[in-house]
Amino acid sequence: MSDTPFGFGLPPEEPENGDEGKKKNRGEGGQGSGGSPADPFGFGSGGDNPFAAMFGSLNPNDLGAAFQQLGQMLSYEGGPVNWDMAKQIARQTVSQGTPDGTKDASVGPVERTAVEEAVRLADLWLDGATSLPSGASTAVAWSRAEWVEATLPAWQQLVDPVAERVGLAMGDVLPEEMQAMAGPLIGMMRSMGGAMFGQQIGQAVGVLAGEVVGSTDIGLPLGPAGKAALLPLNIDALGKDLGVPREEVRLYLALREAAHQRLFAHVPWLRSHLFGAVEGYARGIKVDTTKLEDVVGQFDPTHPEQLQEALQQGMFQPEDTPEQKAALARLETALALVEGWVDAVVHEAASSRLTSASALRETLRRRRASGGPAEQTFATLIGLQLRPRRLRDAARLWASLTDARGMDGRDALWEHPDMLPTATDLDDPDGFVHREQLDFSELDKMLGEAAGGKGSTKLDKDRPEDSGPSGTPGTDEDEDDTGK
Repeated sequence: MSDTPFGFGLPPEEPENGDEGKKKNRGEGGQGSGGSPADPFGFGSGGDNPFAAMFGSLNPNDLGAAFQQLGQMLSYEGGPVNWDMAKQIARQTVSQGTPDGTKDASVGPVERTAVEEAVRLADLWLDGATSLPSGASTAVAWSRAEWVEATLPAWQQLVDPVAERVGLAMGDVLPEEMQAMAGPLIGMMRSMGGAMFGQQIGQAVGVLAGEVVGSTDIGLPLGPAGKAALLPLNIDALGKDLGVPREEVRLYLALREAAHQRLFAHVPWLRSHLFGAVEGYARGIKVDTTKLEDVVGQFDPTHPEQLQEALQQGMFQPEDTPEQKAALARLETALALVEGWVDAVVHEAASSRLTSASALRETLRRRRASGGPAEQTFATLIGLQLRPRRLRDAARLWASLTDARGMDGRDALWEHPDMLPTATDLDDPDGFVHREQLDFSELDKMLGEAAGGKGSTKLDKDRPEDSGPSGTPGTDEDEDDTGK
């Protein structure tokens, strides 16, 4: 993952050998040992060339493609992110391979069959570990490029709200009387901003494609609904040094993917709840208008790296308000509850069947806790750093709920968001587990009869008595009223 969020990174260095550098500038030597391109745009070489990092290791034969990409960047008039560029960059990143030298490859029929059988067996095992039925109508094996194609729509949902904040701020920093005069300049800046977001997001998604093993690695449903997906190439890379049979690694990861699919398929409000929490968090982001004003005031269209540097330095920060802190807590808690439930359910299904279940469980936990793909991607794209500590807390709470209330009682909490544990409950799982639980069945029955005898209905999530202040679940005062 890039260390420079929303930036093109640093241009390649020129070779120290002066003669070699002269040859390079004359176009006689092609690329030097450092891989730095010739200077096709006439802006100078090395750090003086604002397009060097964007166009990478160009040679003179690539000038047509370079000018085409530049034209796309400047002429873009779509939303806050140039997703066409993001897709292009992601595919290019995937085609370059991972640092270990592994190149992407099409999935063969043998691997596809192995994935389908692993998901089928995983669903059989999960039938005894959760009351939620299978949520995967199909099982697929993806290449890295296929993962990029399938998940880009979900990334758009996640990233657009943040990018929109920055795009709107670009037009708001000028006085109203100057905005009409500066229209073309603002339009160019927005196009450049959309391209820069697209470039960085494309790079992030492309790198992530070389690490993920399925469609739900970050706890969000990134792929199409009902489609359990695994990436055989990345599964092999993950299991290479574990000393665990390849079939066991594949099956354990199939259990995790299938468990996620059950949750997202049969908890109808969960998908929109998670994406809405991300959007709510993004709405509270505050753009540093002082820094942006400096950029606008000194903007030179021939030096687009000014916008790049501003984005690299962090042009937006979360507002330090109670609402924004609550939005962050809601999002982190919801993601922790999803991951914790999957962790607990998969362990229950696998512990007696796979000798390596505990070792694989700890490997994946450490992968998340060490700042793996999920945390890095969130931090880069929406300024959100997850707290892996909450995942272990949530897993312990779900396991305790299984012991105290049984499988059905545990899974029944997913019927409504106000019934779920809160961040406070993760700090005191025993208190939540043993809290007296009200019986909602009679209330559901009455609501169903009142609605016309259509049978049991779910509780209305907007009902004031089931929500805390501002519609947020789980305050100390209302927990007894929600059946916790």
